[in-house]
Amino acid sequence: MSTLERARCRLKAHPFALDAALAAGVLVCMVASSFAVPRGENGITWGVRSPDPLSLLLMTLASLALVLRRRAPGRVLAATGALSVVECVTGDPRAPVAMCAVIALYTVASTTDRTTTWRVGLLTMTVLTAAAMLAGPLPWYAQENLAIVAWTGIGATAGDAVRSRRAVVQAIRERAERAERTREEEARRRVAEERLRIARDLHDVVAHHIALVNVQAGVAAHVMDRRPDQAKEALAHVREASRSALNELRATVGLLRQSDDPEAPTEPAPGLSRLDDLAGTFRSAGLPVEVARADQGTELPAAVDLAAYRIVQEALTNVRKHAGAGARAEVSVVRVGPDIEVTVLDDGPGGAAAPGDGGGHGLLGMRERVTALGGTLTTGPRYGGGFRVHAILPVENRTTAPGEPA
Repeated sequence: MSTLERARCRLKAHPFALDAALAAGVLVCMVASSFAVPRGENGITWGVRSPDPLSLLLMTLASLALVLRRRAPGRVLAATGALSVVECVTGDPRAPVAMCAVIALYTVASTTDRTTTWRVGLLTMTVLTAAAMLAGPLPWYAQENLAIVAWTGIGATAGDAVRSRRAVVQAIRERAERAERTREEEARRRVAEERLRIARDLHDVVAHHIALVNVQAGVAAHVMDRRPDQAKEALAHVREASRSALNELRATVGLLRQSDDPEAPTEPAPGLSRLDDLAGTFRSAGLPVEVARADQGTELPAAVDLAAYRIVQEALTNVRKHAGAGARAEVSVVRVGPDIEVTVLDDGPGGAAAPGDGGGHGLLGMRERVTALGGTLTTGPRYGGGFRVHAILPVENRTTAPGEPA
């Protein structure tokens, strides 16, 4: 970063100091010009004359007002304009207090719209010029009076130009940011569409191989006793089809995996066999957990086993976060007919409403898991305090083929 850029950054970071320096510079210029008096008809020879004390006071007050020009531009313009009118009426044209009014007008023009700029600019120009022409010591046609018209017009025009440039730069920046967001959204949409297409292709390929495995397995079972050679050939086809399906699945899932996704786990997915370990983890964190199981050692499908484990894990997490200090939790797993029922209860005073609050997606995730397996999930506050999570998951596949008894 160059020295000029560093200085610009410092000035932008300290606008009040910049305005104070500007006010000091304007005061120096006004005081210096008030000491100079033209001598001679052509105005080339200059002498020195002490300024009027009232003029020094007006210049000082107008300069001090410029320090606040960013915070209250309208009020600063009114104050500097009033001081300029007083200066015009006092009869000392060597004290150019109107310079402060021009800077204040520039500030107003750079921070408002064009209509306001022209209205305020014309009003300032008219008031200052009329005061100088009608109440000033010089003739109305003096060049000092006409200079007020020029300088106020320059101040308003320059401020409007700066405001317009800022608006254009801001519009360009917003357009670029919007275009960047649009490109990112378009890229994400295309990625999502491509992944959906890949998922459909994966479904077709795997479904074809699974159907082939099913047919070949049926053939092998049919001819196993009478024609073992043909059964071996069918089993070889089964092995080849299953290997192809696994390879297709592995390749496609690897393609769908995000760059920042964790690596594939090397251990089996957790299930209810690790329920005691899960409860022990929460006990060590300060949450008393009691576990009761009456599932008679039911062998659950992998998806149901994982869903039951995740439901208990998420429910206990909600109890730990929201139920409050001193809460206790109870976990029960019961086999009821073709279903397995998982229930998590707590007696915390904050459990009645907290799990649904806070912006979390725990209950939503549980419901999605249960619905995907064809089960039901019931959640809500308990009578007397606490919260209840109850999930019913089907152990057996409830779908039946056409023509088979339900």
